[in-house]
Amino acid sequence: YFMVFGTEFMMPLALSLAVFVCIFEIVVGLALILGIYKKWTLWGLLAMMIFFTFLTFYSAYFNKVTDCGCFGDAIPLTPWQSFTKDVILSVAAIILYVQRKHINPIMSVPAARWILTFSIVLQAFMAYWVLNHLPLIDFRAYKVGTDIVADMSTPEGAPVDEFEITWTYKVDGVEKEFTTEEEPWNIEGAEYVSRDQKLIKEGYHPPIHDFTMTIEDVDYTESLMQENELFLLVMYRIDETPVHPKLHKRVNDLVRSCDEAGVIFLGMSSSGYAAVEDYRHKVQAQYQVAFCDETTLKTIVRSNPGLVYIKNGVIAAKWHFNDLPRDLEAARKAVEN
Repeated sequence: YFMVFGTEFMMPLALSLAVFVCIFEIVVGLALILGIYKKWTLWGLLAMMIFFTFLTFYSAYFNKVTDCGCFGDAIPLTPWQSFTKDVILSVAAIILYVQRKHINPIMSVPAARWILTFSIVLQAFMAYWVLNHLPLIDFRAYKVGTDIVADMSTPEGAPVDEFEITWTYKVDGVEKEFTTEEEPWNIEGAEYVSRDQKLIKEGYHPPIHDFTMTIEDVDYTESLMQENELFLLVMYRIDETPVHPKLHKRVNDLVRSCDEAGVIFLGMSSSGYAAVEDYRHKVQAQYQVAFCDETTLKTIVRSNPGLVYIKNGVIAAKWHFNDLPRDLEAARKAVEN
């Protein structure tokens, strides 16, 4: 949204605001259920719903932000679905405000305040945990247990996208629209003007469709997915990856134990060759770095860097950089446990 509205100078605040908004939404909802701080809760609820209804309408109408992230990957919503949800909630918020005299505490106010305080502390801890480790529940396409090869394949006979194509041809000096069945190209003297394609029915799309491991313009994805064991150190933007000596000593120790056992260890990044080589020199990296799309890498693991352990094409484990295994044996034991 900062990019869409031309306020890139606020980008450094994105993470802090994301954490604040997540906590604020739950606090307002819980306070409403408990029936305390009625005035501030209702005003906060109204302000929040008006703000987000505007954002989701803007996203839907202008097709600017196609993933609102309301429920993350747990419940994916299209922009129009998200806008409809916010309209319904806005109407409910207005009704609550109008009928606010009927909102009363469901328990003693001191007890309700303690519950609200505990909720804020718990949410703050969860935000801290997710940012410094990995999410407790992973709803994405690359969660542990995912068979990457299978999820990249399209089943035989799976439905395909269906499109409605409109052809515009100039006939006798007048532009007219035709369907494909009308075959306007066979009309004598007709001149082609344009072709418009509209998706009317979406077909099957594999859950994983943009995963590649490219080194020097050669795609090694298929061969690497056949390895018995494979480690991937995901660094979606290598210029933002920490260069802490202790972190990379641990990484290099793991790389050495993998080399001794004949297990492939590979870096993954969306950054260019110069940035990758500069980073490898800084951290004395003993591994090659393959190229992959940035969004894909962010989806694979919520950590920069983050470690992914793949066995026979299946994601066996993932680690935040704060929780890296010390060596290959430790990684294997973690999977077994």
